[in-house]
Amino acid sequence: MLPLFFSEDIIQNDLVLNEENSRHVAQVLRMEKGEQIQLTDGKGTLANAVITDNHKKSCLVSITHRTIEQAKNKKVTIAISLLKNAARFEWFLEKVTELGIAEVVPLLCERTEKQHFRFDRMNGILISAMLQSHQSWKPKLQSPIKYNDYIQQAIFDNKLIAHCETNSKTHLKEIPAQNSNLILIGPEGDFTSKEIEFARDFIPVSLGDTRLRTETAGVAAAVFLCS
Repeated sequence: MLPLFFSEDIIQNDLVLNEENSRHVAQVLRMEKGEQIQLTDGKGTLANAVITDNHKKSCLVSITHRTIEQAKNKKVTIAISLLKNAARFEWFLEKVTELGIAEVVPLLCERTEKQHFRFDRMNGILISAMLQSHQSWKPKLQSPIKYNDYIQQAIFDNKLIAHCETNSKTHLKEIPAQNSNLILIGPEGDFTSKEIEFARDFIPVSLGDTRLRTETAGVAAAVFLCS
């Protein structure tokens, strides 16, 4: 399997890799002129390329072949509360990318403790996880949005909410995935009763018999919906 790199623009046949990718090719992997790599733009394009100049700051490659990989028929979006511990949210992003999630929406709920969001860092984690799992589709990452505002605009075939209240719920594994699927995951301390009521047109779902951390619940939901 060829080393895979991310580049937003792989339309041209000859292109210069950015400094980070160039350094990785020349100094970390110690690749030479004539060796091959793969590139993806995170939007389904996968390209084979030959190194024509392995300069450590501006590696030049020539694309020899392109393919377009279709996105999954099942689009899965997880709208999940931001977490006080940013490292746990980063772990969530990494794992759901590996599982093939289509979109992540950071929510600002009534009990969300931390609202600061380093978009560039989080997007970089998605890119790294996409490359590590050798995929050509990067999950779309939205900017944080208030819970009520997002609920009002969400249009999906399947609209689900996972919460801890004891009312009637269906296990997520029993709900057939549709073409587009959205699941809401609440913050530490769960959604408030008011928030749950506001999502009255969402199907309440269970993720199992134990109470999960927010980030674990997000990964579990991805496993059920992406499989």
